[in-house]
Amino acid sequence: MGFGGIGPWSLILILVIVLLLFGTKKLRNVGTDLGGALKGFKSAMSDGEKEAKAAKDSLEDSANEDDADAQTAHRDKVDEKDRSGGA
Repeated sequence: MGFGGIGPWSLILILVIVLLLFGTKKLRNVGTDLGGALKGFKSAMSDGEKEAKAAKDSLEDSANEDDADAQTAHRDKVDEKDRSGGA
């Protein structure tokens, strides 16, 4: 048995009825539109992934710069203590 009790002959009969009702030209247009929509969806998904990766990289760069600034400020504070006698 096939899908939910529908056998291969039933599927062929359904396909023939659909072809008779809609015609091959309309079904071809539907297939083309569906293919274009899937292609656009895949393109949008890959663009979104690229943007997310760029945003993540930007945040990491910003965090690294903040760490470097904090280390510099700490070093300056330690140098200032050393100059003032350590107190």
